[in-house]
Amino acid sequence: MDEIIGRILSDLENPSPISQAFLKDLEALLGYALGTNDSMDLENLYSELSSRNIGLTSLTNAIYSAMDSGGSPRISVLASKVYVSLLLAPNSPVLSLFTPIAFLSLLRTIRMAFKDSSLVSNEGSLSRNQGAKKKGRRNARLHKSRVENRDMGCENEGEEKGYNVKDLFFVLDKFEMVLGLVHLDRFPDCLKALVQTVCQILTMAVEFSGHLESFGSLNGVCSRILGEVLKTVHGNQVHTAAEVLKGLSSLILLHKSQIRSFGLGFVVNRMVGLGESSSDIKKAVANLPKYLAQKAPEKAEPRALAVESIIEIVKALDFEDQVGFADYVVKMSQGKGQFRLLSVDIIPVLMMSLSGSLGFDMVNGMENSWGWRLLEALVQRCSDITAGIRARALNNLAQLVVPLSGNDNSKEALKEVLGLGNKGTNGINDLLKKRCMDEKAAVRKASLLLISKLAALLGGELDGDLLKTIGMACSDPLVSIRKVAISAISEAFRTYSTCLIIKEWMHSVPRLINDNETSIQEECENLFLELVLERVVRAGSTPSSNHESVPHDTLGQKNNFDMDSEFLFPQGVLGLLKGICDGEVAPWVKKICSSLGKKKKLRPSICIALKKIIRESEIQWLNNSMPIEKWTAPPGSWFLFSEVSAYLPKAVDWEFLHCHLQHLDKYKPVGELKGSLEQGDPDEGMLDIEFHSVAWIGDRVFLLQTISNASVELPPEPAADLAHSFLKRLEGFNMHSTEVNAHVKALRTLCKRKASNTDEADLLVTRWTDQLLSKSSKVLDSYMSKISDATKENVFLTPHTGVSQPGSKTAAYESKLSTQATIAMYTIGSLVIVCPAANFKSIVPVIHTIITSGISDSKSSKLPGSAAPVKDRAPSLFVQAWLTMGKICLADSKLAKRYLPLFVQELEKSDSAALRNNIVVVMSDFCVRYTALVDCYMPKITKCLRDPCELVRRQTFTLLSRLLQRDYVKWRGMLFLRFLLCLVDDSEKIRQQADFLFGNILKAKAPLLAYNSFVEAIFVLNDCNAHTGCKNANSSRNENRLFTLRGNDEKSRSQRMHVYVTLLKQMAPEHLLATFAKVCAEILASATDTLLLEDSTGLSVLQDAFLILSSKEIRVQPSRGSSSEAADIEEEVVESGVASTSAAKGRAITLAVRKGLIQNTIPIFIELKRLLESKNSPLTGSLMECLRILLKDYKNEIDDILVADRQLQKELIYDMQKYESMKSKSAAVEAVASIQKSDTHRSTGVSKEPSLSALKSKLPEQLHTNSKVASAAADAIAAATVRSVLREVNQGASTPLSMMNVPKLKPHSGEAAAVKDGRFEVIESLRRRQSFYSDDEN
Repeated sequence: MDEIIGRILSDLENPSPISQAFLKDLEALLGYALGTNDSMDLENLYSELSSRNIGLTSLTNAIYSAMDSGGSPRISVLASKVYVSLLLAPNSPVLSLFTPIAFLSLLRTIRMAFKDSSLVSNEGSLSRNQGAKKKGRRNARLHKSRVENRDMGCENEGEEKGYNVKDLFFVLDKFEMVLGLVHLDRFPDCLKALVQTVCQILTMAVEFSGHLESFGSLNGVCSRILGEVLKTVHGNQVHTAAEVLKGLSSLILLHKSQIRSFGLGFVVNRMVGLGESSSDIKKAVANLPKYLAQKAPEKAEPRALAVESIIEIVKALDFEDQVGFADYVVKMSQGKGQFRLLSVDIIPVLMMSLSGSLGFDMVNGMENSWGWRLLEALVQRCSDITAGIRARALNNLAQLVVPLSGNDNSKEALKEVLGLGNKGTNGINDLLKKRCMDEKAAVRKASLLLISKLAALLGGELDGDLLKTIGMACSDPLVSIRKVAISAISEAFRTYSTCLIIKEWMHSVPRLINDNETSIQEECENLFLELVLERVVRAGSTPSSNHESVPHDTLGQKNNFDMDSEFLFPQGVLGLLKGICDGEVAPWVKKICSSLGKKKKLRPSICIALKKIIRESEIQWLNNSMPIEKWTAPPGSWFLFSEVSAYLPKAVDWEFLHCHLQHLDKYKPVGELKGSLEQGDPDEGMLDIEFHSVAWIGDRVFLLQTISNASVELPPEPAADLAHSFLKRLEGFNMHSTEVNAHVKALRTLCKRKASNTDEADLLVTRWTDQLLSKSSKVLDSYMSKISDATKENVFLTPHTGVSQPGSKTAAYESKLSTQATIAMYTIGSLVIVCPAANFKSIVPVIHTIITSGISDSKSSKLPGSAAPVKDRAPSLFVQAWLTMGKICLADSKLAKRYLPLFVQELEKSDSAALRNNIVVVMSDFCVRYTALVDCYMPKITKCLRDPCELVRRQTFTLLSRLLQRDYVKWRGMLFLRFLLCLVDDSEKIRQQADFLFGNILKAKAPLLAYNSFVEAIFVLNDCNAHTGCKNANSSRNENRLFTLRGNDEKSRSQRMHVYVTLLKQMAPEHLLATFAKVCAEILASATDTLLLEDSTGLSVLQDAFLILSSKEIRVQPSRGSSSEAADIEEEVVESGVASTSAAKGRAITLAVRKGLIQNTIPIFIELKRLLESKNSPLTGSLMECLRILLKDYKNEIDDILVADRQLQKELIYDMQKYESMKSKSAAVEAVASIQKSDTHRSTGVSKEPSLSALKSKLPEQLHTNSKVASAAADAIAAATVRSVLREVNQGASTPLSMMNVPKLKPHSGEAAAVKDGRFEVIESLRRRQSFYSDDEN
């Protein structure tokens, strides 16, 4: 050892840099001392240093300089090991050896060693081979090749620069012992650096962990070091704990799971335990969640991890600290945007994690509990100004509904916070209605999700408006929102089957069977199967109750029967069946049943259940002592039976059908026609044609359809008998039109069953078709002859004697003939559909005579009875004749060419809405069958879009929309422009259909149509032809005027703007830019060259152009949003490539907007402004408002935009400022005047002006946010106050000025004084002068 000590001393005396040998000698000396706990050699070293006048500081400085040597990491790590060993050596003078600079160098060496793992030497790499063996053969081969390459190429360099990782781990392992000797209370910088170093090496150790035996060992070392730092010997625990938690917070907020686990584990397991014995540490840990909330990142995934970490810490705190953090979260929910978003994320997790101590069972009321305050804050954020926060709050509130509903106290608190228990208020219903109609899709989706979760809690408290809003959401343009809406309303239906919910579900969900999305169609089918068909099956499978006859009073028989029926068939099955037979729902139900039947999802139990429901209803009717002749099956039961029986014919009981058919034949309604017309006295057998029992007719029609569906299972003989009875009933022509159609279809099906092959079946159908045609022709000829004879007999009579009296026998007989003729005409139409190959030529002349009655025609005048006014005598027959002729034309193309102009003529001139509706249907069928023939008549057909009857307009819109989707009609010419008027139709249903057509179908099918026709739509809607330079003919102009919204009134302008906004929403950003340029070029720029300024319609076009250019829909917003706004809501993770592409596209669009403003828009506006000012046009204000809005987003670029004309720039800025100030002043004056007026009304008999503070407090919030408006409002309030004071002075009231002891001034009297002293006029002139800024000041 003496030799080693000698070398050490000689090296210290030599001023050259410390060598590695010197450090090796010290390492050996210190290693022997630590290993043997013998300090004799070190004492010899210290004595030799003292004898040679070498202080311990020289030794420390030498080691410090070695640690700071940047060239060799091996020397630095070795020097660190030596320095730690020197401090830990036996009897070491620690206070003399420890210096802050050396300690900081030691920490720096540790950080640099972890920073680059490639500096580890080959010697150190051996320590990691054991860990490498566990990673598999492939990793082992890679590791081996990497080591071999380094050994061959860099062996010498590695020996010189690489450090031994064992030395580094020795330093870390002994650091806890060093802290036991060195107290850092006097060195706060060293303490702070130590904590930072520990946290940094943990972060870097994830990549470095391969060089260590395990990452867990490093965690243990760091944990012990931090635990040692927290002791009182190292300073005030408040500061040390704060430093430790501050360093750990950076680890807790990282993505890396190992580091987060260490940080959370140390805080939760170590520091919380230390806090039990130290109030300082406990206080610091309690403040850590608040600090983490302030430092939480804005992006979604890191923010979620931060929330998870915060909750883990809060769960380990005491109850008082948890309540304090909850209050902090409530305050945070009212702060900045990023904190409001974070609080919304924290609240649900916090409440679910601490559900057992929410405080809802407090003695002083649940309103004082911290859980109540958190819920209230979350509900408030559902109306946040930022859409992302609104959506997140609604989603998180939906997550809380189910857990809180499991406990009575929390459920009651939830209902109270949502306002469900308060009578007179709709509570959450109003909020949900607003959010379901939100402009942001994420908010709408979240609100619908909340409704689905609240279905069980709300129960019957879902009001009608909210249900309608959910129903409208089922037709949302976004697929995801439609799915959530279906789930929400279905969950409400599944939970509470009230009549209101059933009705809205029936009108919202089944119609989605026609949705473009296949998954939605399947969901619609599954829901109908679950919520409708399975309920029917369950109702039919319940055991029958004893049907005892109960005496009832006569007046309450019907009500008692309904109550008993509801009790007999629970779960709202009767209301469900009644809902599916609604006129709007029935077509969708038919399609759903057809789809389910084709997929073989219908079960025979459905038919069995329906049969039982019908039987039980009949038995219950008889038990209530009600007449059987008035009984009908539950509404919708036969309809559903007829639809499902088509796919379940074997499940239908023929005896059951035959029994009910006989019942319906036996107990006919009173108004039913009982037989065909008999010869003899016309008074015999005449009946009233009004059928008062619609239910009986519906039951019979659906029963006939069910029989035809089940006819394949009938034996031949019963089928033949049934067909014969059907034919006899048809020949009587005494049925309702719906019955006729059902009988014809059933008869055809039975004939096919009776025949042995197809040819024989066709022959049978043709045979009875000809038979019915012959008898129908006789009935029509008989009627036409009768009215022709009546016309000839009455031609020479006076009008009074020539008209049959309504109550006379002649009028009744003629009414009977008319009814039979109408049914015969309808029968002919049904026969055309069933057997189009039959010969209808014999019937055409009669139909021609009927439809041309009243029309002057040489050919028709030769036919018998041509002069008979059938249109007036029998309007139903007249309408049916047109419909039948249309069916015949569909089967005969030559006949269609002849009669097509006649159909168009009648469509234009007819005053019957029913006839116009039928002709529109016929023309749509003609368009499919004879597309080329109908194309030229399309303008005539589209006129029905403005028909006075809503039904005709809806029918026309629906039919034309289907033809456009199937490409039978093209979007060209005026067709598209005429369809625009449907967006503002008086009918709400037509408006909804039009919104769906333009927002969904048209946007996908013809995306450029809105862009190409936008400018033309502006002129057409305003009925302006100034751009064409010519005027249309009167007839054409009158026709086109139907499809205009001309006028400067508020209603017309708002309707036009609604149309424009709808079109703009269909355009892509690049098309919006092009539309902006087209409006400027084709309307504003052409205003000086055309007659736009000379015509009222032209002025309307210009005003619409200004409104369009200033609307937010046409503007492409530049990407200038803050990061917090961008991080409002992130439901989907966008890849970096997509994000960069989107950012580049946004920058390109921004440059295009700016370039367009510079080159095109501003010069046009300037020239047009001068022109409008020269004509004193009222549109100048609209132009300035539009220009102000356009330049609002480019205030900093105004200098560049108007760089060519500085004077114009100043004038424009001055005009804009003047206009804004005038607008602000007028708004403020109006607001103050309205407040004063309301106060005057409230305080009757008191004419006192409100005080300044009172007026300020009552001003609307938007007046405080706008500085200019607020300034103008302050001026208006001051003026009102001055008027109040002056009024009091004039009335002699005492004022503060009158009570002051000040000298009084004598007023001057007479005009001489005023003339003598002209200063009053001078002051007045100065007061009237306006102040202008200089150019430099401006």
